Amino acid sequence: MFKGLFGKTKPETNALTTLDKLNETLEMLEKKESVLLKKAAAEVEKAKEYAKGRNKRAAIQCLKRKKLYEQQIEQLGNFQLRVHDQMILLEGAKATTETVDALRTGAAAMKAMQKATNIDDVDKTMDEINEQTENMKQIQEALSNPIGAAADFDEDELEAELEELEGAELEEQLLQPATTAPAAPVQVPAGRQPARPVPPKRTAEEDELAALQAEMAL
Repeated sequence: MFKGLFGKTKPETNALTTLDKLNETLEMLEKKESVLLKKAAAEVEKAKEYAKGRNKRAAIQCLKRKKLYEQQIEQLGNFQLRVHDQMILLEGAKATTETVDALRTGAAAMKAMQKATNIDDVDKTMDEINEQTENMKQIQEALSNPIGAAADFDEDELEAELEELEGAELEEQLLQPATTAPAAPVQVPAGRQPARPVPPKRTAEEDELAALQAEMAL
């Protein structure tokens, strides 16, 4: 009834539960082994004491019990190996199951994506992109072509006119006179300074004119 209501238990949950159970069993076996080892060691000490007291029979009985403990210890060791083996197998199976589930989920997701993206839709989209690209190229070419008066200009005539302008400029440069080089400065020997210019002597008329200007200023 409850299985019908809540569904089946997941394998992963079963694996975890089983691993927990195996771990508990392994701990129990290790504890029993530890107890038996202590008992076997105690029987050895008893046998030594009885041997010192010359009680051979009691010493042999202690050694027999020690042997029984050792047999149980060996049996517990075999149990532990089996539990370890089962745990390793179960962990490997759990990893395998998780890997398969992940691959199955990935495959389902990829399949869903393929259904959502049909190859025909992809081809149609690429055709639309190519068409839009071609239209844009045509628009750009139409905009770059000259229109109006500029479209009537002859490229050959423009190039010929440009050559004439270049030739005229070159001819003008050739006809220009060469610029004279600046005169080299005159080197004056050291120790000899150029003589100061002597002011010219004023004439009598210039003296009279200067005197008249002085009187008028007064």
